Amino acid sequence: MKQLHGHPKSLCPIPTKYCGGCGHGVIHRIITELVDELAIREKTIITNPVGCAIWADLYFDFDSVQPAHGRTPAATTGIKRVLPDHVVICYQGDGDMAAIGTAEMIHAANRGESFTTIFVNNAIYGMTGGQMAPTTLVGQKATTAPQGRDPASGMGYPIRVSELLAGLEGSRYIARGAVNSPTHARKTKQYIRKALDAQIRGVGFTLVEILSPCPTNWGMDPIQAVTWLEEQMIPVFPLGEIKNTIPLGTQQRGNPGL
Repeated sequence: MKQLHGHPKSLCPIPTKYCGGCGHGVIHRIITELVDELAIREKTIITNPVGCAIWADLYFDFDSVQPAHGRTPAATTGIKRVLPDHVVICYQGDGDMAAIGTAEMIHAANRGESFTTIFVNNAIYGMTGGQMAPTTLVGQKATTAPQGRDPASGMGYPIRVSELLAGLEGSRYIARGAVNSPTHARKTKQYIRKALDAQIRGVGFTLVEILSPCPTNWGMDPIQAVTWLEEQMIPVFPLGEIKNTIPLGTQQRGNPGL
């Protein structure tokens, strides 16, 4: 039976600080709906670092910890080990996770730490001024790549973080969704539900990457941004479940509320 939502109890009823068309607000809504549906509000802790995610603790009406930039997986590891009965969510952007905190995330995944990462990929540094990120597309312009990312000039290629982590034995569930359309948002919610359910069952490291619009730093209006994500980002970062080694018998049964 599908559940119709009013305002999620776990989402604070305050005005948003995010730019018009930003995907963070949609992602916050999805997370709080799931926290309510799974009845884990009193057991949930989210870690949100420097970047646009620094504001996340304003909106989540449950416990949060704000680690230093890039150190989120290390802090989350400590919290989960001290409070193994809690549901711990590591909320990171692409600059924080794929650049500044790459080592922390790779080793946390390799160890099979039992927390869930929500990895928001908008292909650019958001809060700090629109610099090129490890996920910036080839040819995409940024303040540090005004002519567009050019691998031939030493700028490298976009890093597919989910595929990278999927190759590690400690990771159990890796998926990639998007929030540029209602259809993609509903599917993304299914991925996050499965990741949280696996954590509750003690399966191991889980991560859901979410492609998210950033109209301000892309130099677009919100409508252009959702179209650009569909036409440019998804071909580079394909959507779907990338790895699922959740043992039989611990798989989630049913999808209430979807």
